[in-house]
Amino acid sequence: MRGLGTWMRAAVGLVLVAASAGAGVVALGPRTSALDPPPVAQVAQVVPQESSLLIAAAKPPPALVLPTPTAPPTDPYADVPVTQIGSIEIPAIAVDRPLFEGIWLTVIDRGPAHWPGTAEPGGWGNVVVAAHRTTHGGPFGRIGELAPGQEIVLHDAHGTFTYVVTGSEVVTPLDMWIVDQHPGRTITLFACHPIGSAAQRLVVHGELVSAHEL
Repeated sequence: MRGLGTWMRAAVGLVLVAASAGAGVVALGPRTSALDPPPVAQVAQVVPQESSLLIAAAKPPPALVLPTPTAPPTDPYADVPVTQIGSIEIPAIAVDRPLFEGIWLTVIDRGPAHWPGTAEPGGWGNVVVAAHRTTHGGPFGRIGELAPGQEIVLHDAHGTFTYVVTGSEVVTPLDMWIVDQHPGRTITLFACHPIGSAAQRLVVHGELVSAHEL
């Protein structure tokens, strides 16, 4: 997938321009997420007239801030530390692999890798994960078989986060909008396409449906 390295270097400028312009289901904060958008402020309540006390309006929680994806590395083959941050399961295509942090090819060669600066597992925004389709064990070799409703499960130190596939598409290597962050809790998987070529990217989209915090 040396073509992925070429794409990363070509996309640095585009990303910088885009940047400038067992506990059960839990209610999550800015990182670990309730599945719904932040609640609106409550209306002020007034106690009965016989009391002179007023109940102040409840303050809404701080607005959730979308993360900012880092630019692709200038040297995709840099010798950087490889850090495992969790694991990824995709039962429908028999994927159960460690999940690493970083989009250097020296990291992706080890397995599926989280794009730094995109949402953390279960977090507010869009979690972006890249992996090979054919080389280095081809962990994403079968993502083209994924269909809407099938699960993508991320595990990390904070819990287990289950997404379901909502769709897929093929894009060009310059379509860097696939790492964009937007309100909601979504996931994007991508790999080179077609199999054995780096001419395009196969992208799978999903949304969070359950979050179980440790």
